[in-house]
Amino acid sequence: MPIWKKPVSLEGITASHHNTAISHLGIEFLEIGNDFLRARVPVDERTRQPFGLLHGGVSVVLAETLGSSGAYYASPEGHRAVGLEINANHLRAATSGWVTGTARPVHIGRSTQVWQIEMVNDAGEMTCISRITMAVLAPR
Repeated sequence: MPIWKKPVSLEGITASHHNTAISHLGIEFLEIGNDFLRARVPVDERTRQPFGLLHGGVSVVLAETLGSSGAYYASPEGHRAVGLEINANHLRAATSGWVTGTARPVHIGRSTQVWQIEMVNDAGEMTCISRITMAVLAPR
């Protein structure tokens, strides 16, 4: 059974991020499952830090993008979701290719949601794991 309370599609979610940090960094939405969202970010000149590794902040941007998007679409119509807290553990460096993140809810409540985002490199090795807590705001 899908967790989504608002209509969600790859085309719609991609369009909503046009001309934002997400599109600037080259983040691409890949898949929407019954209980997950998946997107990827390239490891290139836009996203590397000076030592040639994927910038840790970019991993956090990918995590926040997935967790925030998931929370928004899993909230009732008219509700918004805003971030309260995010953390990330960087486990393995990525120097090229893509890092793909998959976000799944840990908790979906009336006023808060918690999402876990696992990020892997092209070889399927975990590069980062993140958790975001979202506040669900009712319409004003």
